Amino acid sequence: QVQLVESGGGLVQAGGSLKLSCAASGRTFSTNTMAWFRQAPGKEREFVAGIRVSGGSTTYADSVKGRFTISRDNARNTVYLQINSLKPEDTAVYYCAAAGSWVIGTTPTRYNYWGQGTQVTVSS
Repeated sequence: QVQLVESGGGLVQAGGSLKLSCAASGRTFSTNTMAWFRQAPGKEREFVAGIRVSGGSTTYADSVKGRFTISRDNARNTVYLQINSLKPEDTAVYYCAAAGSWVIGTTPTRYNYWGQGTQVTVSS
């Protein structure tokens, strides 16, 4: 099993920044890709960004390219999501996910492990 714990969410004004963290524990050697998803009220969970644990290649949703940056610190078993130029439509619960696959999936079903989520609220 892999446990994921997100942190760093909060209330921020439009145009501001946040850095989310996802700390992994347990059988972390079994995870090869990690990702961030988000879910706004009444909407489906959507892919935001993903990263390969080894090598660090990344994939982003078109809606966040240029504003969001995913990174990882393998020594700390932690993945980060730097969010800049926040918009009210970025308001959502942000979830960290992990998978054994080497391919960065963009659908929730590709991921085996999930964190509990951290709320990001952007005021206009």
